[in-house]
Amino acid sequence: MSDPQNILIIRFSSLGDIILASPLIRILREKFPAAHIDFLTKSEYIDAVKFNPHLSSVIELKTSDYRELKTLSMRLRYERYDLVLDIHNSLRSRYLRWKIRPKKSTIVNKRAIRRFFLVHTKWNFYRRITPVAERYIETARTFGVTDDKKGLEIFLPDQTVASTQSAMSRLSLGRYEQVIGIVPTARHFTKRWPSERFVEFGIQLSSRRHVKILIFGGKEDQEYCNDLAQMINSRSGSAAAESFAGRFSLLETAAAFDFCHVVVSNDSGLMHLAAARKRNIVGIFGSTVQEFGFFPYGTESIVVENKKIHCRPCTHIGLPKCPKGHFRCMNDIPLQEVLLAVDRLAVSHQQNKRA
Repeated sequence: MSDPQNILIIRFSSLGDIILASPLIRILREKFPAAHIDFLTKSEYIDAVKFNPHLSSVIELKTSDYRELKTLSMRLRYERYDLVLDIHNSLRSRYLRWKIRPKKSTIVNKRAIRRFFLVHTKWNFYRRITPVAERYIETARTFGVTDDKKGLEIFLPDQTVASTQSAMSRLSLGRYEQVIGIVPTARHFTKRWPSERFVEFGIQLSSRRHVKILIFGGKEDQEYCNDLAQMINSRSGSAAAESFAGRFSLLETAAAFDFCHVVVSNDSGLMHLAAARKRNIVGIFGSTVQEFGFFPYGTESIVVENKKIHCRPCTHIGLPKCPKGHFRCMNDIPLQEVLLAVDRLAVSHQQNKRA
């Protein structure tokens, strides 16, 4: 097949996966500078790709209704795509591929069989660990596409950067030696380090001089994050912590990450957002493992995890509760190990800043 001139990338959700697709988008644009490249995703994730200059257009799926999917498929068929890269590989994306009838289509290799055995039998058949971002790039390798090692990216409009800088200026962050970002939430319970540990972590940080703690989350996390900041401040007798959960949009959160020396995060979409802003990251992982490909990518990071527990992993996406009832994968992660990781990355940040 000759070089494609009309390309569609399909990834409906979720936030982390769409950010992890950014290297594929960039590399395709570099390989095919004259091509028309579209990206199809759900409405709630549009901002993650909306301002990407490597894309020709972003196509929005507003609902999961079959009628919308059918109408969309008819529209996309008239686009006459040379190549469809399906990096979701779900029933809906397969339906669209079938209806669109591109000249060529490829799908992501999710390593589903190996993943099944690792979760359900604890037999590890992964020959090598391939990050999800690189799995997405694999879908275009027949065209000579390879990873450029530039990591993740997200693009912010000037107005968003300016408004976020204005909000941050009120905190006078320049007077602090360290600004530590915290992402204490995740969609699933088994991906969350317990709230009391984050409170203890914040208290330890606040006992140090010239440290500011910024807490991030979505609108649905606002009450949780506000309570966390309040508990840290009341128990430490300081005003070290401030929550921006629900106050900032996704892109404003990305801009605010730029002010953080280190971001401490559960396995979440915002962790990948911080990686896209090239922040140093301490990732706290519980029920999931590195083999699944979602560790921080393309930036300096330290992952804190309990490797001694034999029931891990119990899932590849997270669960509403611990199947064993003890939640040792998170409960047994020592506070001091997280603090040590932060200190190591903070030193690294200062060294890189001087360089």
